[in-house]
Amino acid sequence: MYRFLIVIEKAAGNYSAYSPDLPGCIATGSTREETERNMREAIELHVQGLLEDNLPIPESTSFAEYIAV
Repeated sequence: MYRFLIVIEKAAGNYSAYSPDLPGCIATGSTREETERNMREAIELHVQGLLEDNLPIPESTSFAEYIAV
């Protein structure tokens, strides 16, 4: 099993998501939940493609933290 950080951002009329550890792997959706589901599917397809092409799966090195000020 692989774990990747995803970032979900609110746009003007929808949401978008990306993973800092998987460049080019993005997804969008009408809601946050839909975007998360679409991103899960995008990551699964991305990893599957890397495996089929005998390419290494990037290590997940990103993390997120909230800072209160």
